[in-house]
Amino acid sequence: MLGVGETEEQVLDALKELRKSNVDVVTFGQYMRPTKKHMKVDRYVEPAEFEKWKQVAEDMGFLYVASGPLVRSSYKAGEFYIENILRGKTNPARGVKTEVLSQDSKLETSST
Repeated sequence: MLGVGETEEQVLDALKELRKSNVDVVTFGQYMRPTKKHMKVDRYVEPAEFEKWKQVAEDMGFLYVASGPLVRSSYKAGEFYIENILRGKTNPARGVKTEVLSQDSKLETSST
């Protein structure tokens, strides 16, 4: 969640730690205060910042990134992750074995 008082350095450090742990999926959303008993929103994040973090995460090798004010941690993550795997979008550094649908819909297996 963005908008809770985080710094750019903290977000970048968190992303680096996630990649070190071979995490492939990350989401960025706007913190929304559920009730007055909860922590206040520090700031509302501009759309350009959500786009920036999406690009940063993709450049770091995340296979799936969802980034926007209404995105939540489970935001279609499984659906998009599987879709990216089927399209062959993998992290070559991990040597992930992927299965890719060919044009004639036969399942082909490849190693990267």
